[in-house]
Amino acid sequence: MPPGTVKALAQRRSHEAALRHHDWIGDVARGCAFERAVARERLYTARVQLSWQPLPLQLIHPFRIAHGTSNVRHNVLVRVDDGVGEAAAVHYHGETPERIVEYLRGVDLSDYGDPAQLEDIVSGLPVGSAAARAGIDIALYDAWGRALGQPLYRLFGLNPERIPLTSFTIPLGSAEEMAERARTTDAPVLKIKLGSEAEDRARVAALRSVTSAPLRVDANGGWTLAGAEALLPELAEHGVELVEQPLPVGDLEGLRRLFQLRSRPPLFADESIKSAADILAHQGLVEGVVIKLAKCGGIRAAWEQITLAHSLGLDVMLGCMIESSVAVTAAAHLAALCQYVDLDGPLLIRNDPFQGVAYERGHLRLSARPGLGLLPAPGTP
Repeated sequence: MPPGTVKALAQRRSHEAALRHHDWIGDVARGCAFERAVARERLYTARVQLSWQPLPLQLIHPFRIAHGTSNVRHNVLVRVDDGVGEAAAVHYHGETPERIVEYLRGVDLSDYGDPAQLEDIVSGLPVGSAAARAGIDIALYDAWGRALGQPLYRLFGLNPERIPLTSFTIPLGSAEEMAERARTTDAPVLKIKLGSEAEDRARVAALRSVTSAPLRVDANGGWTLAGAEALLPELAEHGVELVEQPLPVGDLEGLRRLFQLRSRPPLFADESIKSAADILAHQGLVEGVVIKLAKCGGIRAAWEQITLAHSLGLDVMLGCMIESSVAVTAAAHLAALCQYVDLDGPLLIRNDPFQGVAYERGHLRLSARPGLGLLPAPGTP
């Protein structure tokens, strides 16, 4: 044996043992990138870090619904290590930036050394702000996907080509204003905000006169029972595909009466649905439920609710708040599980700090980049 060979072999074996000790050898043996092995080592040894910052989102047009009008939404950007999440402050769900930040200040993730311990971390979060929990959850899943070098939809075993077309929202306005918005958009599916019974007939008729696109109606709980009983048969005549939240939250008896109408579009509960118990309570009263990450607490909870709804024979619309590409892209990774999609948040704002899910005439396109697949928007520091 040539001089130095024994020493070289010993050094090589020592090196291989060190790799096994750090759990890198599997990655190296399979030819995975060195950077992925380094990321895994950092993932296993560092303490999980949580941070946040304000995320004001400026709307392209004033966004009016039955709950009020917005020109800007003050969300919160959440980071867990190198993962990014978003908490949507929606006042009619009791979520404010102050409440979200107060919740985040009370969360300590330093006991965890691995953000991939998703079940332990998410199930261990304190009760409270669902939006804040969603922000943490989304950031954890993003960090998990980044560490594994795969997009979330692939880790979930889902085919992004099966995502239904998303609708595009036309906010509440005069019949003429709403019809003009419908006429100038090329979106293949339109969601129209209603909620004032005296004008809603004219609004729907005006929109139908300028577009043959499928129409979905969202009353945001703005109708009375009597008004809904009168409007729903007329909406069916206009070919409306479905109606979200016709009555205020909690009016289950009213929904029961609407459900018994012979001529009406399918009914979907939205603001009424925040938990698994809410889904169970609406079985037999609606055809579907609207699930949003900000309402239920993130990706993990949304998947559970989608599964429950389907087990009860309910369709699912996956929706969003006024949110950036962070939260909406996170939802898009689950969208192939759902019958309907309403994920147009980034199309409604002018200062999205990230690039994520892309839009092609209603089709959602997810990249093969790891985690959520986000990139900083051009010009973002």
